[in-house]
Amino acid sequence: MTRYGFAIDVKRCMGCMTCTVACKAANNLATGVWWNRMFTEGDAHDAPSGEYPNLKREFITMACQHCDNPACVKVCPVGATYKDPDTGVVRQDYDKCIGCRMCMSACPYTGVRSFNWEEPSYPFDLAVGDQDSPAHQKHVVEKCTMCWHRLAKGEEPACVVGCPADARFWGDLDDPDSAVSKLVQSRAWEQLLPEMGTKPSVYYLV
Repeated sequence: MTRYGFAIDVKRCMGCMTCTVACKAANNLATGVWWNRMFTEGDAHDAPSGEYPNLKREFITMACQHCDNPACVKVCPVGATYKDPDTGVVRQDYDKCIGCRMCMSACPYTGVRSFNWEEPSYPFDLAVGDQDSPAHQKHVVEKCTMCWHRLAKGEEPACVVGCPADARFWGDLDDPDSAVSKLVQSRAWEQLLPEMGTKPSVYYLV
């Protein structure tokens, strides 16, 4: 079995948001929908934390953590949110989703999911991004799929490919020879809300 995950180098990330835009474009996300977001520790977007002259600014990208023990999967009454047994990717089946949003309530990582209240609308009159990205539907929950349609072709997620600072790494966490495994073994890292017991598959290298 494979367990795909990310290692994100916080020291290299420069907050350019290329990963967020690459995700939006590759997955043809609707207007107002973002599966990957950029945050800083300050009081406003792109703002530093601390008091002058002792300021610090770090960028944290936030998306589905593709947990090894996902709370969302446990509460979905119809199996629309599920963990792929072969890859560990937490996926959404739009055709099964009944729009109850139980997965959104159970997920401890606020804002990584969105709900399409209306038929998705787009800024352009034509679809953008990858031709085989899944079609978006009304009254369903969406989130990062780890670019599942790209993984199926042996390609890396769009956010990894697009990062100009080489701050994002992806691969099999259970393979000791993969780049992500080597980074997790050799670098100090943090995870989001480890006390929740979800066992995220995203490691922030510090």
